[in-house]
Amino acid sequence: MARDFGTRFMPEMTVSKFDGDWSPIGVQLSDSISMHPGAHVLHYASTCFEGLKAFRHDDGSVKIFRMDKNVMRFSQSSQLLYLPAFSNEHASQMITDIVKRFRDEVPSPPASMYIRPTHIGLEAAIGKAAEPTDTSLMYVLLSPVGDYFTGGEVSLRLLLDDVGMRCGDDHGMVKGGGNYASALKHIQRAIADHNAQQVLFANEKGVSETGAANFVLIDGNEIITKPLDESFLHGVTRDSILTLARDNGMQVSERDITIEELLQRAENPECEAGLAGTAAVLAAVGTFIHKGRDYAVGSGQPGPKIRALREQLNAIQWGNAPDPYGWLTPVE
Repeated sequence: MARDFGTRFMPEMTVSKFDGDWSPIGVQLSDSISMHPGAHVLHYASTCFEGLKAFRHDDGSVKIFRMDKNVMRFSQSSQLLYLPAFSNEHASQMITDIVKRFRDEVPSPPASMYIRPTHIGLEAAIGKAAEPTDTSLMYVLLSPVGDYFTGGEVSLRLLLDDVGMRCGDDHGMVKGGGNYASALKHIQRAIADHNAQQVLFANEKGVSETGAANFVLIDGNEIITKPLDESFLHGVTRDSILTLARDNGMQVSERDITIEELLQRAENPECEAGLAGTAAVLAAVGTFIHKGRDYAVGSGQPGPKIRALREQLNAIQWGNAPDPYGWLTPVE
């Protein structure tokens, strides 16, 4: 991963506060926010966020990729954390307002403008461990980014973990800070002990997702991924990749797959695996690590189907191919 990814920000952000009702959308400096040390978010993790991107096309236009889908998930995460409800229109306006404000700063492909809507609980009430916050802050940060992985195309090493958990099985749908925090110890141990780059979590049903991305397996003309339930994040990139795969004539199987089946299929020289997410798009997996042993995925190198799906998605995002799905929102 590029260590500077997401570390540079535009100097301003859009903001809106809830205190009985949502305030009009404002703009303020993005280098700090003010909150009470007893704010609900600091003690009880009442925070969720989204990640989406804006792209500059060759004709100079700027388009946001799948904003409607991300805003719907942002609203869902807020509801599941019992943060104050907001309208999708309000959140969408906050996003488009700030992208429009820094329209000229959106870089050309393969770089993009990463968009980070965030919602946090503000109420100063340390006695509310079992109650939701009554007040909150929503803001939208912008960060111009390049490739998530330094050096371009990668072939990742994943530790298969059937003991640890990314988060509670009934909380995986939430794109909340607490879920990423709970996965961190497992990822750091995998890096230190196994030279892995991520952890693929599994339970008695089968493999789920990594700490930061959805998982897909491609075996021949079939693409396999976990069926949607509340235990893992319903990725927008995942949904986009599966849509493209279906329209390419591939068999899409949303079903559980055990570690045993995963390792068996990995022996097929044409087998491929990948991680789907906004930052990485679709990154190839070359090695599974299980019980101290390395298992090559197919050839162990990025395969043609993973590469083709990534390039097909990028072509739509970058404006180099038609957008038959209506995924792009223009920023006028």
